[in-house]
Amino acid sequence: MPSPAAASAEGAPRAELLEALARRAEPDGFVPYDRFLDVAMYADRVGYYSRPATPFGPTGDFYTAPSVSPLFARTLARAILEVPGALEVGGPFTIADLGCGDGRLLAELAGVLEERRPGGSFRYVAIDRSPPRRATAVAELGGRLGPSGERATAVASLAELGPFAGVVVADELLDAQPAQRWRWDGHRWHELGVRIVDGVLVEAESARPGEGPFVPRATPRAEEAGVIVETSGAAEAIVREIADHLTAGRCVIVDYGAEEPELLAGHPRGTLAAVRRHRAVRTPLAAPGESDLSAFVNFTRVREAARRAGLRELAFRSQAEALGAWGFAEELERAVRAAGSSEAEVRVRLAAKNLLFGFGTFRVLELAPPPALARRSG
Repeated sequence: MPSPAAASAEGAPRAELLEALARRAEPDGFVPYDRFLDVAMYADRVGYYSRPATPFGPTGDFYTAPSVSPLFARTLARAILEVPGALEVGGPFTIADLGCGDGRLLAELAGVLEERRPGGSFRYVAIDRSPPRRATAVAELGGRLGPSGERATAVASLAELGPFAGVVVADELLDAQPAQRWRWDGHRWHELGVRIVDGVLVEAESARPGEGPFVPRATPRAEEAGVIVETSGAAEAIVREIADHLTAGRCVIVDYGAEEPELLAGHPRGTLAAVRRHRAVRTPLAAPGESDLSAFVNFTRVREAARRAGLRELAFRSQAEALGAWGFAEELERAVRAAGSSEAEVRVRLAAKNLLFGFGTFRVLELAPPPALARRSG
């Protein structure tokens, strides 16, 4: 853990973050991990995603698939054009990027869709709770769409759209949602969190046994005492919000994660991690607000939330399998032909290899509203 001197040397933003955490603490000073993560990632002025600097790509802290290669967006665009209703004439077909980040993915999708279906009735919506991210996305979209820019907008939440038909894309959104952490003591689950001790954050455990709707479903063996797993009520709430507003079309969730039994077996100390400048940070409590904090998506809980909300599961597979099914090979061939030089072709192929094999823990969950709902909204 950092020393009190190191903590105070970080200056006003650090002090302001600690003050925000203190306001969210329970009477005994305990702050559950989901509240800590909400402050560290999203609080005004001090949260990681509230910073003006982009966290993506070579100048940021981590890479996403869209920042690796435009092949990701071009392949996803092929899948969007196959969604029933995408090419119908009439009201707008919304392409909503939920957790739009720097706007690159949505801008590239818009570029491909406008190129392949000029004059189509697409509406592009960048959605992010971070004002700096929304502003960046709007600028990126405006540069790509030109005269069609009036069909692009940015909002803070999906609820602002009301009911709509279209495609919701959530790429690396759920892993960045506030998550609870639970430790198995051999008999029951206990919730983990943090406390502020002499100006330093230390990990702590709730004084009461775990309870409520987000306690893990799994029951490990007694001898597995000490196992830690994450669940995210916020991620499940996002799925329910999608179900409440998407009347027809598709939802595509792309993220790293696994089913709950796999998480318990493969990650017995949990998956919460911190990254800064493309390097792992020693502990997630070392530099909150200055490093990216995330946890593997508990897809058991997310898929269950989708079913309960009435969404149909169309596919659940690896990113490589999803890209292959959407036509990645054809897009790669097109990109190779357009490369223009042997050096450029090598870069294209290396990026393609990264998308297929460098995202090995990524899963793609494709969902759709029930057909009856789609008919009623037509």
